[in-house]
Parts: sequence; structure tokens; C-alpha cells
Amino acid sequence: MEEVPTTTLNQRPVELILFVKHRARADKQVGLIRQALLELTEESKFGLKVVQVSAQPPLVEHFKLVAVPALVKAHPSPAQVLMGGDFARQLRYWWPRWQTAMQEAAAQSQAQAPADRQPEPESFELAVGVSEQVFYLSDEVFRLKQENEALGEQLRFRDRIIAILAHDLRSPLTTAILGIETLEVGLKQMSPATPDPVATVPAEPVALSPEMLLKLAHQARGQLRKLDHMMDDILRAAQGDGDQLLIQPQKLNLGQLCQDVIAQLSDRLCAKSQSIKTDIPSDLPLVCADPERIRQVLANLCDNAIKYTPVGGQLALACLHRTSQTVQISLCDTGPGIPAGAEETIFDDAFRLPRDQKTSGYGIGLSLCRRIVCAHYGRIWVSPRSPNGSCFHFTLPVDF
Repeated sequence: MEEVPTTTLNQRPVELILFVKHRARADKQVGLIRQALLELTEESKFGLKVVQVSAQPPLVEHFKLVAVPALVKAHPSPAQVLMGGDFARQLRYWWPRWQTAMQEAAAQSQAQAPADRQPEPESFELAVGVSEQVFYLSDEVFRLKQENEALGEQLRFRDRIIAILAHDLRSPLTTAILGIETLEVGLKQMSPATPDPVATVPAEPVALSPEMLLKLAHQARGQLRKLDHMMDDILRAAQGDGDQLLIQPQKLNLGQLCQDVIAQLSDRLCAKSQSIKTDIPSDLPLVCADPERIRQVLANLCDNAIKYTPVGGQLALACLHRTSQTVQISLCDTGPGIPAGAEETIFDDAFRLPRDQKTSGYGIGLSLCRRIVCAHYGRIWVSPRSPNGSCFHFTLPVDF
């Protein structure tokens, strides 16, 4: 609630409340009202508050307002509502009548007070206290309403993040299982043993070099670490902290991380006959970031680019040292692009474009990306690509 000047009780001010629909549009009206009041009395003899009706519904109900703008004389009592918009003219009419009523009420109160005790506070002073209590309680109601809405949003986000993380557990789990099973076949080939009758992988001899075995072991370990990280996310979400992403920043070779993510997605690129062009400078500085979190962002953006880019399409991944403080990562595709006007809303929780309603997904991937990037004090955005497609960009801080 905005106050236009402050007043004190012993100055016996008349308290006025201007109810408006849009506070930003009330400046001119407030100026006219104050000018009219200053022509009638000193500034210390009145108080003027501006209230937006949508922010203070209890006050609207308290004064029984039926339309806005409305100017309410909150005290001295009884309250009086002025409507019609021409408040300056109405104030010039009512102000002397309010002053006369106040003087008569004060004189009557003093006449009725017993001589052996101090006079009771005037009725308008009591009204001031009641009005202040109404303002305080309405502010508390509004604050509690906002807290309730925020809590509801946190609970909804927790449910969504649990759903998508539980769903995404299958992909790294399958990759890790296949890698371990292939690794097992290679080790059996190097050290012949009794065949396993329940083995799920065919026993045909496969020539696996030590380098390939090491690569499979590294890949399986990486997928299992990803599973462990996702389980932490699920546990935090189940505890009600799903909207608070914890990061463990460290010195990170961003170029190598990008190459690792592309290598993991090579099978999907081949399946759709897609190509990806990279522009990663060899002198790219180290960034300060959580490797697993940034891997999650890159994997999500690449997954979306592959999904929405048609067969035979092209992707481009570039890392640019834009300023001395930040590195920018850009991923462009040749898909359908992002409709105009949706550049910001696609990063909202559970938002999905109408064209994507029949495709798999929860509409939470880009929202998680934004949360992760913001947790690193970076920013993420999308821009159109000519002649078609889109480019997603995000920034990370350089490690000093």
C-alpha cells in the first residue's frame, strides 16, 4: 500500500483513501486531489493513501465499493464514499462540511465529559485506530494469500519434477546396463570361462580392444553417476525442496563437456541422418560451474534439437568468449522454430506449445534448464534462426 503524505493523530487529520484499478494510472488523479486539498487546508491536516483494488480486496469489501475510482473519507467516522471521478470539485463541496462536523463532534464530546476526569479520545481518533487495524489486517491477508499461492506452486513443481526424473531414470539405466553387459562379453572373451546359460547378451565372439573396454567402463560409470544425481533430485523434491537446485561449482572445461555430450548422442544423430557442426575455440577459458548440472542443460537442449529437427537436418553448437566475465553457449537447429510471442513462456514450468501436446514430455525440461543456468548467475534465451529453426543460448561465468 502506497502512502502519499504521512500524518499524526494529534494533528487531527482527515484520512482519505483513493481506490484505483491500475495504480500506475492514478498519478494525475492524485495530483489533482492533493492540489484541491492544499487549497482548502494545510498538508498536515489530511492524509491520502492510494490502494489498488486487486491488491486489497478486504478493504473494498469493508467500504462496500461498487465501482472505481472511488475516494473514501475513512475518518472521522462515519465513512463517506465519493464517486464520479471529479473528486476535486466534490472535495471543495464536502471539506467545509467535514470540518464543521468534526468541530461539533469535538465540542459535544468535551461537554459530555465529566469534570473529574480527562476527556475521552475524540471519535475520529478512535476511527483512525480502527482504520489502521483494517489496513494492517488486509495487508496480512494479502501476504498470506501470496504465501499460499507460492506454496501451491512449489508443490505442483515438486510433483512435476518427480514425474520427469522418474521417467528419465530409464534412459541412463538402459545405457549403463548395455555397457556393462557388452563389457562382460569382452572380458569373457579375454578370459574364457564356462558360458552363462542365463546371459542376456548373445555369446558370439566380439573383438573388443582394451581401449573399447575402457570406453565402455567409462560410459557405464558416467551413466551410473547420472542416476545417482537424479536420485538426489528426486529425494530433494520429495522433501519439498524441488525448486531449490543445489550446485557444486568447480573449474570446468566446457569444450570437453560439449564434446562428451555430443558423443553420447551420436547414435540418435545417426538414426535421423542429422549432422552437427561445432565451433569450440581451443583457447576457451575454464568456467565456474557444476559439471553434472551443465551436462543436464546441454543434454536437454540437444535432445530437443534432435527431436524437433527433421531427418537430414543440421545442428550447430558454438562456444564463444563474449566478455571477460562470461562464456556463451549456443545450440542452433533447423526445426520448426519457436512461435513469435512464446520466447519467454517456453521457459515456464509445465508450458508446452500447442503443436507439442501430442508428443511425449512433461513441459519441464526448459524450465529446469533456466533454473540451473540462473543458479550459476547466467541467463538463457532463444532467438530465431534464418531461414528456419531456432537458436538457444545460455551464459556461464568465467573462472578466475
